[in-house]
Amino acid sequence: MASRNPIISRTGTFSRSTWTTPPPGAMYGTPPYGGQPYAPPYGAEPYGAHPYGAQPYAPPAARPMTIDDVVVRGLTMLGTLVLSAALAWYFNLGPGVAGLAALVGLVLGLIVSFRQSTNPALILGYAVAYGVAIGVISRVADAIFHGIVVQAVLGTMVAFGGTLAVYALRIFRPTPKFTKFVVAAGFAAVGLMLLNWIAGFFVDGGLGLRTDSPLGWIFSLLMILLGCFFLLLDFADIEQSVQMGLPERYSWLMAFGLTLSLVWLYLEILRFLQYFSGDNE
Repeated sequence: MASRNPIISRTGTFSRSTWTTPPPGAMYGTPPYGGQPYAPPYGAEPYGAHPYGAQPYAPPAARPMTIDDVVVRGLTMLGTLVLSAALAWYFNLGPGVAGLAALVGLVLGLIVSFRQSTNPALILGYAVAYGVAIGVISRVADAIFHGIVVQAVLGTMVAFGGTLAVYALRIFRPTPKFTKFVVAAGFAAVGLMLLNWIAGFFVDGGLGLRTDSPLGWIFSLLMILLGCFFLLLDFADIEQSVQMGLPERYSWLMAFGLTLSLVWLYLEILRFLQYFSGDNE
């Protein structure tokens, strides 16, 4: 199955077809089958070894990643995000701070995504930045629609649990075509949101994708469904990474992908619920 993760794709390219026959000159002096290779005289040091230093040795292999590693890193990221969101809510930070935090989170997220970075500082920095933005957005939404944040959190948990059950029970598994479709749909969705935002400067409501209208409802539902598709790809990436024995540090990258999908789901569910919630003011 194809993966959207370049790390997995690159790791899986090695096969027997990549082996090459050594050049003719390299085979001269090699011992015959079953023979003993050349050994230095008794008491002599191997070539290149320091006579009084430590003998050369291979560096220890990195510990392979496990599901538990991803769970621990994922909980660490979510805990960091929730804590920063709670602090932003408590200190009543303004929209300007939320916009700046969202911009910082976007930059960090792009760096991690395109460089496939496993640096915990960058990944946790993303969680802090987006936590601040989500905290401000949630406080404003809850002030207008009391209780909507709790509903959005519960909706996100249900969506996550349902998607995980679908994957774990093998009701549906991503195929290469499905993976390409979801990635293309993700880019298309971001492009439409950007176009809708730009159009909003010239026409009230922009393209109508984020308005309280049938078009806005359908678009929000499609974005929620796309978020669930993202989770399916995340689960597949995690399973493949564990099976291939990728180093433990890549569990940070898997946790980042999960958190990114959950943030997408939460914000889209929060927006969708606003369309059908009564105004408390």
